[in-house]
Amino acid sequence: MTTQNCLVLTVYAPALVGKDGRTLDVIRGMEQALPGLRLAWRLSEGGRPIALPQRDAWLVEKVKDGGFPLVCNGDESYPVTVVGRGRSGLFSPGGQDHFEVHAELPLDEPVIASAAAVLEGVAEGARAFWGRATPYAAAVDIAYQTAPTLEGPPSPRRGLPALKLFEHIRSPEIPYYLGWLNYWSAAAAQAIGFPDPARDTDLLSRARRTASGGWVVQLTDAPLDLDNPAHLDALKRAYERFPEIGGRDSP
Repeated sequence: MTTQNCLVLTVYAPALVGKDGRTLDVIRGMEQALPGLRLAWRLSEGGRPIALPQRDAWLVEKVKDGGFPLVCNGDESYPVTVVGRGRSGLFSPGGQDHFEVHAELPLDEPVIASAAAVLEGVAEGARAFWGRATPYAAAVDIAYQTAPTLEGPPSPRRGLPALKLFEHIRSPEIPYYLGWLNYWSAAAAQAIGFPDPARDTDLLSRARRTASGGWVVQLTDAPLDLDNPAHLDALKRAYERFPEIGGRDSP
């Protein structure tokens, strides 16, 4: 698998507290969502998988600095990885420390079919504010919406709107950006005004409610491909619909 052929998943959640059980909830949520997945290996310094017979105990013991080490499925020809990281309040909305989960999976038919469930499992396990899962190529374009240039402000590609840096967004419940699949907690959905039955008919046709009262909202039927004009239009329409995303509605 090349990086270009992977699904990139990220969720943003309240900071871990001690040996927080959410670490295991994230891993188990991924495993339950993707049939046959077992995340019971770590990587050596040389990048080789090493089995973790006592995976759960090892993970809890290794929680530190607000995150957890990378674990994977042990298959170098079909790598699935997940790692947790702490983000300082200096670089986060509202000055609050955050817990971020980052995962990568092959972008193939089994993953595409399970992607919404995987995002839901990770996000609900982390008790996340919000998150997204997006093919790597589209995620790179979306990243340019916040990346400052040498001259100053961001210079987004493809006519997408410029978004504020994370630390300049007023509340952790407000998503920083959109993706192919979007997880919005109940608080995040309320913050951006979703759903509005009159305006969100199309989005609701591809949305699912989660056990916690949040939403998983899919922008396009197929994985987001910004070389496809219809997909690019769908992403632009979603940004127009939710000006709160990326802090664009505040000075």
